Amino acid sequence: MTAPKGEQAGSPAGPTAAPTSDFIRSIVAEDLRTGRYQGRVVTRFPPEPNGYLHIGHAKSAWLNFGIAAENGGVCHLRFDDTNPAKEDVEYADSMQEDLRWLGLDWGDHLYYSSDHFDTLHAYAVQLIEAGKAYVCDLSQEEIRRYRGTLTEVGKESPYRNRTVAENLELFEGMRVGEFQEGSRVLRAKIDMSSGNLNMRDPVIYRILKVPHHRTGDKWCIYPTYDFAHGQSDSIEGVTHSICTVEFEDHRPLYDWLLDELNIYHPQQIEFARLNLSHTIMSKRKLRELVEQGVVSGWDDPRMPTLSGMRRRGYTPESIRTFCERIGVAKRENTVEIAMLEHCVREDLNRRALRVAAVLRPLRLVIENYPEDQVEELEAVNNPEDPSMGSRRVPFSRELYVERDDFSEDPPAKFFRLALGREVRLRYGYLITCVGVTKDEETGEVTELRCTYDPETRGGHAPDGRRVRGTIHWVSAAHSLPAEVRLYDHLFTTEKPDDGPAGSDYRSNLNPSSLEVLTACRVEPSLATARPGTPYQFERRGYFCVDPHDSSPGALVFNRTVSLRDSWSKIDREV
Repeated sequence: MTAPKGEQAGSPAGPTAAPTSDFIRSIVAEDLRTGRYQGRVVTRFPPEPNGYLHIGHAKSAWLNFGIAAENGGVCHLRFDDTNPAKEDVEYADSMQEDLRWLGLDWGDHLYYSSDHFDTLHAYAVQLIEAGKAYVCDLSQEEIRRYRGTLTEVGKESPYRNRTVAENLELFEGMRVGEFQEGSRVLRAKIDMSSGNLNMRDPVIYRILKVPHHRTGDKWCIYPTYDFAHGQSDSIEGVTHSICTVEFEDHRPLYDWLLDELNIYHPQQIEFARLNLSHTIMSKRKLRELVEQGVVSGWDDPRMPTLSGMRRRGYTPESIRTFCERIGVAKRENTVEIAMLEHCVREDLNRRALRVAAVLRPLRLVIENYPEDQVEELEAVNNPEDPSMGSRRVPFSRELYVERDDFSEDPPAKFFRLALGREVRLRYGYLITCVGVTKDEETGEVTELRCTYDPETRGGHAPDGRRVRGTIHWVSAAHSLPAEVRLYDHLFTTEKPDDGPAGSDYRSNLNPSSLEVLTACRVEPSLATARPGTPYQFERRGYFCVDPHDSSPGALVFNRTVSLRDSWSKIDREV
């Protein structure tokens, strides 16, 4: 059959950078060479609006939009809204927001499976009339039993040989709401002895008396994904229907339905889905984490959702780089989350402003510094990009430094503050610790007493003496209070689903995945920090202002990623 008209090249499709070739791109290139689809390339990204998009969806989206853009084609955004019991307009809206954040553009090509419900219903009637579909009264459990196993052939339903007229009448009864949910389904009549369980008379329509968020109460029967998928591709003129590998066994059904209906036939191609260490990718399980209050919502920065990553401070560019580097393969494997973090760190290193923030403050008093004096010291905004310039930071007699930058009993190779030891204050002076003040009851150090060398402004000693330690600081009088949230992996194990016998993925939740620090101090330049702006807290990591909980008078920062990079070789095989 010829392709439907109206799907011409040239509409916005998203990324245009030339990627490394892969087997899917090779298939598309060969199809273009042979003229299989008259020079057209039409892909589609078809999420189900029953949750929020995650990093795995980003990989699929980049692939579909990328292939279309590279070949002058178009990529459709199509919502697979065939199960109204689990879907909501909130999810569809969030998915569009996330895709736009990634920089993807579908132009006028926004579709819903529900756009095609009338046509899909007509296709189902066509199959019944051709003797290729029948109404079955078996329960869901009975259908499962009759289907057989991988080693045992299936058993035919006792309703399989109903007449065409009876099937048409019953299917119409299903459509108008005469029957209860679960009492009847429409099944394709294929082969109950097939070695592929998906071909053993699969269900293609079921009764769901649930209002649809787009069609209201018009329908009380809905197509299954297997039925809506291929036919929607055909209606929209898709050329290459790119799916993850779990749909490989469904491809024979995809082809059978299109051939039996004798309509335009796209091709389905499967690739390995993204599996990320220490991460759950199932939307069902992510929904459970949200509904059970394990996380604060779909955009919790510990979630692998795109909204969570955006709130945490990940950039679209870093996610795209990650997707390009892991590539497209046929065989599934697990990618280390450290590689994703490396891509984020690599991107933020180029763009993030350097600022001073003290997360666990310890007061430091410079005894020989004038009490009423305040200096403005010059600090570099980003040594990776001189064009970002510098800023002025206030320096005074009383400062805050990190509590772990002092030790009463310093271990070997500890080059920070200790009694009698000299260190460099970043952009400031050389100071020497000469005493401490302690809490009388607990013995905890509450204040450091130091002296400074006024000849060492900028941290350089005129006499050339060597100082090995450099620490950061903020002025006590000028710094701002802030809350800082330190995020770690949500799960403690590389494969959260692999728990002990009798347990589930929740047994591997990390109880230390979030630490909230409420007494932090940050330099005054952050008073005007805008949500989403990346910063490197010097020596502490990359952070961004929380877009929901932060305000000018109550700053809240989320740690995006630490400074330590455990992914030392990004060119290793993935």
